[in-house]
Amino acid sequence: MSVFEILRSAMRGLTANKLRSILTLLGVMIGVASVILLLAVGNGSAQTVQNAISTLGTNTITVRPSGGGSGAGGGTQAADSTATATSVKTITTTLSDQLASAGLGHVKEVVPQVTTSLTISSSTTSSENISVIGSTAGYFDVSTAKVASGSAFTAADVTTSAKVAVIGSELATTLYPTGSALGQQVSVDGTPFTVVGILATQSSAGFNDPNTVVIAPLTRVQKSYTGYGAVSTLTVEATDSDSVSAAEGEVGVMLNQLLGVTDTTNLPYTITNQSSLLETAAASATSFTVLLGAVAAISLLVGGIGVTNVMLVTVTERTREIGIRKALGATRGAILGHFLAEAATLTLIGGVLGIVVALVGARYEINGTQPVIIGYSIPLALGVSVAIGVFFGVYPAARAAAMRPIQALRAI
Repeated sequence: MSVFEILRSAMRGLTANKLRSILTLLGVMIGVASVILLLAVGNGSAQTVQNAISTLGTNTITVRPSGGGSGAGGGTQAADSTATATSVKTITTTLSDQLASAGLGHVKEVVPQVTTSLTISSSTTSSENISVIGSTAGYFDVSTAKVASGSAFTAADVTTSAKVAVIGSELATTLYPTGSALGQQVSVDGTPFTVVGILATQSSAGFNDPNTVVIAPLTRVQKSYTGYGAVSTLTVEATDSDSVSAAEGEVGVMLNQLLGVTDTTNLPYTITNQSSLLETAAASATSFTVLLGAVAAISLLVGGIGVTNVMLVTVTERTREIGIRKALGATRGAILGHFLAEAATLTLIGGVLGIVVALVGARYEINGTQPVIIGYSIPLALGVSVAIGVFFGVYPAARAAAMRPIQALRAI
């Protein structure tokens, strides 16, 4: 009996009871679609996290003040404010300038930033709790914020504390819905600023939406809103992505010298390496995706058990047919191949339908995440579904092949 004849006979057997075959197909289809879609959700979540971290720059490190640490002589508290200011070291613009001029071999640029939340208004509307970032002109070099129209403010604007600002694209549309915000004035908590640039649209993954920020000269933000105390962060750009770890070490050593740190277990700052964050996020995302795939595989296993159940019922119903075939000379291998072909065909068709469902489902967001299909998941899920059909079809097929013709013909 040829392979083609076995497949044709298997299709006739499957169509003999259409409803039962369709229900079995649904079980396999749901299992395959679940595997592909859940892996896609895990992959989509991973890419979202990685994109959010990448927006910080993979060749930068971030220095933030922390609550601990003190400089030399920090154990003695002076009565006057000057002594107090020198006893507790903070990260200031002066420290940023010293770090930038220290000649560190793997450091390209040091950019201080202060951040606050204020109300931004135009002549017609206003937006509350908008993130206002004060920084130097180098901010646009070390960050992923790029000016799409207009221009960034200059070093001269920082020196003169100019009332100019670069705003996010979404904020620009909100404040000036019927025209361009470029060259217009916006009120930042009552102080007028001229919009000199509008940022290109960026991914909004993360805590702060980069499309609704206001970026202004550091000196102006300090003078009008935050004061001249500690800065919020220092963004340090390494010479290249391979030098990030070396730059982190150099910055740590220099900060300890500048701040007079003697106890390295209680530092007055924290350094975040974006590359290490990216690696950690990637490892966590991989584990999360594997976990989702394992959960989805359970549904595929349940579908395989359904195939076994259906094939056992089929063998029982067709006992007399098996006996007649054997009496006419059908070999044990032919009977085994026939029922294995039926099981494999069931799961193959169910797997193909599951792939179609998964590809359609991946076009829509699932719980706020856009699924991203993993290339290998499609052949993997299809291959596993067929393998499961063969595996779970072996016992029913072997049971049919082991029947003795006389016993089979006597069956009612």
